[in-house]
This record gives sequence, C-alpha cells and structure tokens, in this order.
Amino acid sequence: MIDRDRFPVDPWRLIETSFDLDDAGVTETLFAVGNGYLGMRGNHPEGRHAHEQGTYVNGFHETFPIRHAEQAYGFAEVGQTIINAPDAKVMRIYVDDEPLTFDLADVREYERVLDLRDGVLRRRLVWVTPSGKNVLVDFDRMVSFEERHLAIMSVDVTVLDADAPVTISSQIINRQDGEDVYGGTPMAHRKHTFDPRKTERFAQRVLEPQDFWQDKLRSALSYRVAQSHMTMAVASDHVITTENTYSTRTLVEPDIAKNVIRVQAKAGVPIRVEKFVSYHTSGSGVPARELVDRCRRTLDRAMTTGFATLMHHQRTWLDAFWHRSDVRIGGRDDLQQAVRWCLFQLAQAAARADGQGVAAKGVTGSGYSGHYFWDTEIYVLPFLAYTTPQWALNALRMRVLMLPAARRRAHQLTEAGALYPWRTINGEEASAYYAAGTAQYHINADVCYALAKYVRATGDLDFLYRDGVDIAVETARLWATLGFWRRHDGVERFHIHGVTGPDEYTTVVNDNLFTNVMARFNLHFAARTVREMAERDGEVYRRMVSRLHLDPAEPEAWERAAQAMHIPYSPQLGIHPQDEVFLEKEVWDLENTPADKRPLLLHFHPLVIYRYQVLKQADVVLALFLQGNQFTAEEKLADFEYYDPLTTGDSTLSAVVQSILAAEVGYQDLAQRYFERSLLVDLADLHRNASDGVHVASAGGVWTALVAGFGGMRDDGGLSFDPRLPAGWDDLSYVVHWHGTRLDVTLRADAMTVRSGAGSSVSFTVRGAPFTISPESELVIPLDDQGPVIRDRPTLRELIGERREDGTLLAASVPTTETTTIDVIEADS
Repeated sequence: MIDRDRFPVDPWRLIETSFDLDDAGVTETLFAVGNGYLGMRGNHPEGRHAHEQGTYVNGFHETFPIRHAEQAYGFAEVGQTIINAPDAKVMRIYVDDEPLTFDLADVREYERVLDLRDGVLRRRLVWVTPSGKNVLVDFDRMVSFEERHLAIMSVDVTVLDADAPVTISSQIINRQDGEDVYGGTPMAHRKHTFDPRKTERFAQRVLEPQDFWQDKLRSALSYRVAQSHMTMAVASDHVITTENTYSTRTLVEPDIAKNVIRVQAKAGVPIRVEKFVSYHTSGSGVPARELVDRCRRTLDRAMTTGFATLMHHQRTWLDAFWHRSDVRIGGRDDLQQAVRWCLFQLAQAAARADGQGVAAKGVTGSGYSGHYFWDTEIYVLPFLAYTTPQWALNALRMRVLMLPAARRRAHQLTEAGALYPWRTINGEEASAYYAAGTAQYHINADVCYALAKYVRATGDLDFLYRDGVDIAVETARLWATLGFWRRHDGVERFHIHGVTGPDEYTTVVNDNLFTNVMARFNLHFAARTVREMAERDGEVYRRMVSRLHLDPAEPEAWERAAQAMHIPYSPQLGIHPQDEVFLEKEVWDLENTPADKRPLLLHFHPLVIYRYQVLKQADVVLALFLQGNQFTAEEKLADFEYYDPLTTGDSTLSAVVQSILAAEVGYQDLAQRYFERSLLVDLADLHRNASDGVHVASAGGVWTALVAGFGGMRDDGGLSFDPRLPAGWDDLSYVVHWHGTRLDVTLRADAMTVRSGAGSSVSFTVRGAPFTISPESELVIPLDDQGPVIRDRPTLRELIGERREDGTLLAASVPTTETTTIDVIEADS
C-alpha cells in the first residue's frame, strides 16, 4: 500500500526519502501545510514541475453562471469555486547561474519531512552542480496556527567545497491568471479530463490587479475578483543572514513580484534567507489597499517577533493540540503515524477557519471547488466538539450566518423554514445536478444533528438558545412542509418523498430511510429545544418566538410528525430497505465487476447505476450509527449484512462508517480492515484523487472510527462505552471533553481505565453498568471480552436467492451490452 522504503514509519513524522515527479500531485497534498484559513500545497520552493502550484484561502472564491443545457425553475444559478491565490512559496536557487530543478539536478541526498509536532515542512538535499560543486540546501515552511494570516519559510544554501556565485530569487506569482518566467500554463487555461470531483476552470481573467509595490525587501500585490468582487492582498518581507558579500535586485508587476539576492558565496559559508508572508482577504467590500495595510501590520509584528520565536510558538500551540486531541495505538507505529497525520489534517482544515466553513479538501487543494458539504457536520464536527469545542462552535456559526440564504432557498423550493445548500462557499446552492445535490434534503437534519452533538458534548445552552435554536426551528419547519400524511391500515404515517440520501448511486426516491430517521431526530430536537427554552428562560424564549414568528402550535406538530415518521421495513427480508422501491431493483454484482470499471461514477451513466441495488457509500448503515438507539442489535446486524456487499466504497466517506458498524455488530476483523483502508485514503492514494487535496471528512471519520468504533463511545441518551479493541493492538488511548471535564480513556484487552481532569463529576455507562468519576480521579473497569466476534465478512452469495415481498428472487449481475435470456420466476413458484 505504502512504499515504506520511500515513506518510512515514524509515529510523529511523515518522511520522504526520495522524490518522484510522477506522483507530485499526491505528495503536494500529503506535505501541504495550512491553518484552516491559509493553505499551501507541498510544492517544492523552486516552483517548477508540479501537479498544481496551489495556495488557497478559505472562502476566497469566484462566481460564475451555471449553464444548464435545459433550464428549469429553481435550478442553481450561480456557481462558486475557490481561487488559486498568488503563490508566495517560490524561492528559486541558482549556483553558477545554473538552476536547481528536479528534472535535471544531480541530487545525492534528499529528505523531506512534515513534522506533526511542530507543523513545519522541512526539506534537506545535497545537489551536485554541473560543474561538480556540492551544495547543501535546507528549506523550511510553516503556516502559523497562532497568526492566522501568516506563513514563514526559509532557505539555507551552503556551497560546501568551492566558491561560487549564488542567487536566490524569492517571488510572488499570480498563477491563477499570469504565467511565471518558465511559461507555466495559467490556471485559467488548464484542461482536465471528466471527473465531477475536480474544480472548475476559467477562460477569462479572475484576479484584477489593484495596488502593487515594493519597498526594499518588502513586496505587495493586491487584487479584486472579477465577479464575486472579493478582495485580496499578499505581501512578503525578507531577512538575509550571511557573512558573504551580497546585493539585491527587485521587480514588481501586476502579476509578479521578485526579490533577488545575489551572493558571492565562499566555500562553507552559509547563506540564509527568511521569508515572511501575509495574506488578507475580504468578501465585504474592503478595498484592496486596506488589505495591503493589514498585511503590513502582520509582517511588522512577525518580523519583530522573529523567525525562531514564531517557530517556537507553533510548537507550543501544537503541544496543546496534541495534549487534548491525540489518539494512541499501542504496538502499531505504522497505524500511529497515519492516525496522527489524519488528526493533523483536521487541525489544518479547521483551526483558524474562524467562522468560515471546513471545506471538503480543507485548504490543501482545489478539489470539489473548495465547497462546504454535509461532511463537516457528520464527519468532522464530532472530533471538534470533543477535543476543541471552540472550533466546533465556529463551524456552527457558519451555518447560522447561512440561514438567510437557506430561507430563500427553501422558499424557492416551495417549502417553509430553511434549506441548506448541498454544496456552497457563500451560502447559495452551487450544485448543478439537483438529483444528487439539492435533493439531498438530509443536510438540514445533518446540520441539526451537529448542533445537538455540540450541545451534548459541551452543555453550551447559551449558544443553543441564542443562535442554535434558529437552526433547529427553521430546519424542522422544512420537514413539516416537505413531508405529508397518509393513512396505512388505519394508522396515519408521515412520509417524505422525492429526496436523495447519502448514497448518490440512488437518487430522488420516496421515504429514504436515512432521511426519514434523521428528519425524525431533527423534529424531536427542535420541539424539545423550544419546550425547554420556555421552561428555563421565559425572556429568551419570548425573544426567540418574536424573532422567528413561532406559532405555539408548531412544536406539537413537529412532535406528531416525528412520532408518526414512516420507517421502511421488509418483514420478508428482515431488513430496513434504503427506500420504498430499493429492494425491487436488481442487485449489482460488485464481486464480479472489473477493477477497471471502478469507481462506477466514472464508467457508467447515472441512469444505469440508478437501476440497481448498489451503493456509493453507507446510507442505512450510517443511520444505524448516527441514530443507533433507534434500532435493535438484531436489526443492526441484519442491515449491515445486507448492505455491506452492496457498498462499493467509491466514496471516501464509506469505510469509516462501515468500520464502526462492523465493530459494533461483531465483524471485528472486517472493522479493522475498513479502518486501515480509511487511514490510507490519501496516504496510499486509494481513490486516485489525493492530488486534488486531503479528504478532510475521511480524516475526521478516522477519529470517530477509533473513538466510537473501537472505543465504543456513544452520546445518545448519555455518555456510554462498549469497547472493541482490535486484536493485535496493545492498547488504545484517547481524550474526550465532556461538559468541560477532560476524560483520558485507555482501553486494554482486560480493562478500561478512565482518568478525569479538573471540572465536574461525569456519569457514564460501560456495557450498561453505571459509573461516576469524580474530578481528578481514576476508574479501572474490568472487561470480560471485546464484544461479539463474527468471522469473515458478509457476501453477495448470502443474498442471492432470497425472496422479496412479492415472492421474486434476488439476482445479481453486472450491466453489459450483451443480451441475456432470463427465466421469469413467478411470485408463487
């Protein structure tokens, strides 16, 4: 899976011992650094031979009209895509006027390291020039967690065995529109093959130059975005340290700024150039000139602090992050390395988002156009809520700020309340394909679920009653009008039709189980929240009623709809159908589908896929996890065994959920295999698109798989644990924060140890047995086993031949153009 000669195991560092231009896109992602606001791909500082020279600012985007071949009312009209910000990573090196460039250079020693303890990307190499001189080059790059708008980098060059002229050309380049000195293709003119996961390209100029200037070693460029009218400024400054004689030259134009340092280097005498870079953006009409002033202030502060001190601050910040977030696996350094890399990606995606969303690729790439999806709420926010609640609060505030646009969208779709966009940057729906986009109404319930998760973990009723209740009420209102009542055998049931669940291989269906189960939760939560507000704080309740024009009868109607929600069930097969007609379809034979036809979305028309029982990702199984207290153990096992063989895993969101449920129902070995697959989604490029950026939701799911899957933690109905330590692991340790009290949990084969920090007493259950731990104390709870164990895995063979409700038999096939003769099986045969 991973070339361990090239990428050796180290529990705290991702190490590369040799470079390969063929997989540059993947390594650019793996070695990216960011802080949630600003991200820089792991491009080499020489600025050449890259898959994508990428620098991204969260939320900094361009808009464009979505052109539908056939327009219809309510289709998304304005698309959004993240912009590749001006690139300040470039620090080119010349010795004897010969450039260091990886396609030609004779590199004798090479090591690149992303240190997860201090968040610094380092590279060291020894280059033998064409004239035979040995040159030692060290490069560091860091995006500051503490200073949101700051990145720093340095290059140290030493000609080891001779005197030589050395030039270091530090640059800022607008790659979105301009061409660099090597004639690289501008982003606007690049082409790519069909893949809906990739970002859009522009044929016209995106960044319109505003102010640009230089003052000694300081340079600045600024821009206004052509259609979105956002503004940006980037500025850099330098500190040169060397005992060699040197001079400087400068150049500034609208799309490039250069600070060139020319050195008469003596043998063995080092040259060090430190580069300080600041980015500021605005979406609210702030002039670019003011943003330049902000960059100046950021640089002044950073240079006064100094490079070494900024590095120290980064290490201190990350020490605190790991103290509250680390998950430790005993005896498996290979897994430990991958786990920590994933957790580090969550910090890089969310830490300084500060009210922006957490994009599907964070700030590591342009995949999915920099959009925010439901991924944040379901896969990322649980980690945030239980380790750094402030980050979770920031992510939820983004959804609060999107409510006005969500209300407009609901009205456009003839519904009450609010409908959150399926994919967006600015709050407006940006999905051009409504069947797999807007129809995923479940995003409303996902956002409400995340709100409830945050409140459960933190007890933050102040946010819930001040802002969160608006989310709960408006999302509940949508379900109340989207659904309808129908009588079955004398019993009234509430139905929701014309929706798509998480599985994008099945679209626009009636009574999708996931949607109905999550909508039921949403309705219950909204009604309970409103009722408790009235009981706890009448004044806050009255302000909410006035603000939202709440009819006192609404909460009762929500409760009634929730209690009567139709939940599909097949008595014949003993499972929950994914939707009302899912079981009527033929079964896709995944076991006999050629590998070169995966993922299905790149090789089969959607209409072909929609005709089959086949899943892109967990759907019913995800509902079993998120709303586990609504299903029996027997139902979970039956549903898992039915849907697991039908799930392609074409989505990176699938393996983590399958791992969690596999562990719970007893497929322990399978749970571990799914977990290890999810760990390596990017590190081993399992989906062949890691070059587009980190799969942030999958990384968040890794934490959930560890804590909820193997750690067995649940929070529905109170805090509880039912551990499943994998065979071959010495122990598993993790940290959660419950209502402000830190809990350190260590799981071993025979016992679970819980240590509490300062705060309040915490009550919880372990396999049904109640416990309460006092502040700053320890409990050791014996365990008889690690839960049920079922060998092997569910297969299609166990499904084929089963009868549907109408008596017909389930059969499996792979779509083909060949004509086949099929015997009709009578319902009474």
